Amino acid sequence: MTKGHGALCAERLIAEAADRGTGIGVIIDSLQECCSVTRLRAHRLARGWTLSDAVAHYKALCARKGVEAGGITIDRMSTWETGASHPRRRSAELLCELYDTDANDLGLAAPSSSAPIAPIALAVGSRTALRGVEPLDQRLDEIRRAVNRTLAAATVSTAQLDQMEERMVTARRLYVFTPPEQMVSVLLEDLEEIRVLSADRQPAAVQVQLSALTAIGATLVADALMKLGGLRHAGQWYDTARTAADDSGDPELRARVRVQAAMLPYYYGPLEAAVGLAHEARLICRNRPSLTAAFAAAAEARALARQGDHEGARTAIRHAEKIWQACDPGPDDDAWAFPERRLLLYRSGTYTSTGDTQYACHAQDQALRLYPERTGIDPALLGLERAMCLVHAHRLTEACQLAADAYHQVPEAHRTTILGARAQDVIAILPPQLRTVRPVRELGEMLSMPTVPR
Repeated sequence: MTKGHGALCAERLIAEAADRGTGIGVIIDSLQECCSVTRLRAHRLARGWTLSDAVAHYKALCARKGVEAGGITIDRMSTWETGASHPRRRSAELLCELYDTDANDLGLAAPSSSAPIAPIALAVGSRTALRGVEPLDQRLDEIRRAVNRTLAAATVSTAQLDQMEERMVTARRLYVFTPPEQMVSVLLEDLEEIRVLSADRQPAAVQVQLSALTAIGATLVADALMKLGGLRHAGQWYDTARTAADDSGDPELRARVRVQAAMLPYYYGPLEAAVGLAHEARLICRNRPSLTAAFAAAAEARALARQGDHEGARTAIRHAEKIWQACDPGPDDDAWAFPERRLLLYRSGTYTSTGDTQYACHAQDQALRLYPERTGIDPALLGLERAMCLVHAHRLTEACQLAADAYHQVPEAHRTTILGARAQDVIAILPPQLRTVRPVRELGEMLSMPTVPR
């Protein structure tokens, strides 16, 4: 796995540990192996704490014990975690108490006193004898120090990376309920900061992390633009997201970005592109059971169904459900998760297009129970698919009324072009001779009214 993921990997590993019933020690060890972090940082990440959380807990511990916190700050905690500086003895004791462990487990134990190690004789042949040991030793030290200075010439601190990760996680959660036009502004601000940090030379692990954050942010920008109907810009931002994901080298992220990008051609065409992107994501996953693999199979199923490959769609959605059952779906309030209600949305879309209306309606009922308020875009999409099922059942007036109700139940700031495009599909699946009847005309007139300004 690609090194340097930090909080993003911690979130996944904590969820996996909860699913398997394993303890925090397993998460700490996994974080060290996955992300090459220190034991001290692994202990913090394994608890799901940000740097600011750790500082707050540290200060609270000091208050309970009636001792001074010693001017603890996010930057100081960060330098302890990277090894750039070391806590004094009293601070180390407090950290041990904070994380309920000992100094050895935190990597803070003082090195044992041992005899000095004798200098290593360099086997450089006759050149050593001719030039003498001292000049060679001096040159080795000079070049080593120069190399170290170059490697250390990074402009991004661990604290900055942590903060950027935290902001991206926050953005992923905000995205679920914040109007897309507002989210674009938030994400662009974060992406500009990441771009500035990426412009300078960074260590490979840091650059990988910045590329991963860029991929996630760019994908969310593209998704928001797609909802707003800015199709050209959305396509360009999806391309940027794929470039950043490929640069990160993380197969899971590369696949996930492609699944997200498949939504643009799914809603606006061509369907062949949607099938191709989803299938490419499945190939990148290489049959590994993961949430992204389940998402990719569900996306391919939905696109195949609209394309007319009904048997292929049914096979793909069953495969998606089987993989999903073996994974932790992630929280409902995270745009980067794939919870049950999202799987059911894709199941509904698949069976609506294959004409399996009984399965489609069952999926819609199940999904809507997971949206208590039923006011977001996903409940509206489920309502529009129920309207399509009514069309298949030749209940035209009910279908048009339900489509209109589903469209209007969405708050105006979320009632974007993508919703109108899906509502038009209710009309598009009708035979031409039925598109002129009064309920259909009224639905078409309602959908022709302006949506959220672009």
